[in-house]
This record gives sequence, structure tokens and C-alpha cells, in this order.
Amino acid sequence: MDLPTFKNPKLLEQAFIHRSFLNETKDKLESNERLEFLGDSVISFVVSQYLYNSYPEYKEGVLTNIRALMVNTGSLAQVAKELEFGKRLQLSHGEEESKGRENESLLANCFEAFVGALYLDSGTEAVETFLKPVLLVKVEQIVTRKTFKDPKSLLQEKIQAQKQKSPLYKVMEEVGPPHARTFTVGVYIDDTLIGKGHGTSKQKAQEEAAKHALENELK
Repeated sequence: MDLPTFKNPKLLEQAFIHRSFLNETKDKLESNERLEFLGDSVISFVVSQYLYNSYPEYKEGVLTNIRALMVNTGSLAQVAKELEFGKRLQLSHGEEESKGRENESLLANCFEAFVGALYLDSGTEAVETFLKPVLLVKVEQIVTRKTFKDPKSLLQEKIQAQKQKSPLYKVMEEVGPPHARTFTVGVYIDDTLIGKGHGTSKQKAQEEAAKHALENELK
């Protein structure tokens, strides 16, 4: 898919500048962090509006859960991978060597920054046009499968229904440098390990641990 044409090419360039790159260039550039901040809110708004208009039969709680699945790091990173955003990222040598172009967090942040840049350049309608075939189209898959809730929420409900207790998540291991940390998290009931997950953030590792517990331990 071809990316939208920008009236202001500098906004497009900025969307792909990771802060680490600023230390290795003499050019006066700004990282994509401010655009990321804006894009996060713009994506949330566009997805919320789409869900509100498309699914009038769903209550607020269901809409919230669907939106969370649409805008989480994994979902946005996947879209960024499909659009090959990793190839466009401007990174430091250190980030390059630590496979920053494949890092889900960096890719999701870059996607948010791109949307923020597109919003500033061309407005909400352009963002909606861009998001429909790459992100909003995936809503129907979630609705069809009825996977409205993330693994942590589903596990929480299942455990409380069975044992009137809440699962406990514990970090089992942290490896890698600060900018490329990988976490291993275990989810426990009392002192019993029921699932384990890995991820580039604690949240991602917790989600994987919950998914593992649901699939293998609590059938």
C-alpha cells in the first residue's frame, strides 16, 4: 500500500526519526515523540468514532474492549510491519544493532507518530481514509470471533469465577540493555505457576502469560 502524499514533507520525515538518531547527526532535527503523543489520541478518536457509528448495538464496555484490542502495541506494530515502517526508521547504530527495526514498541510508536503527522498535514478525514484499509478493517475480525476482551481480562474473570481470587503477575527475568529489554513474566494462583510469557514490555509479557494460562492450564 502506498502511503498518503504529504503537503509538508518535513512532517513525514519527522515521523520516522527515533530520538536515538539525534545523537548521531549534526542536523537540527526533532524526534517523532511529540507526533507520537498526538497520533495516539488521534487513532483512539478515529477508532472510537468508527466503533460508535458501526456498532450501535454494543454498550460502552464492549466498545472499550474492542478499541483496546485495536490500539494496543501489538496491533499497531503489526500494521507498521505490514507497511514496512521499519525500513524507514532513522535509528542510532546501537538501536540498529539491537534490531530496533523489528522492535514492536518502536514500530507502534512510529505508527502513532505517522498518524499524528498525517493529521497535522491533512486533517481527520485523511487519517480516516488511511486507517480504514490498514487498521479499521480488522475490527470485523474481532467482532466475528467475539474476542472482545484481552487475555488478562478473560483470565481475571475465569479465575475469579472459579476461585474468587485474582491472578498475580510476577517478573521472572529481565534481559538485554535498557533500550532493548525483554521480560519474562509468570502468572500465579496462590504460589502455583499457571502461565508464562515473554515480551518487550511487562504489559506484553503479562498478556502472553495470560494467553498461555488460558490455552494450556484452564481449559
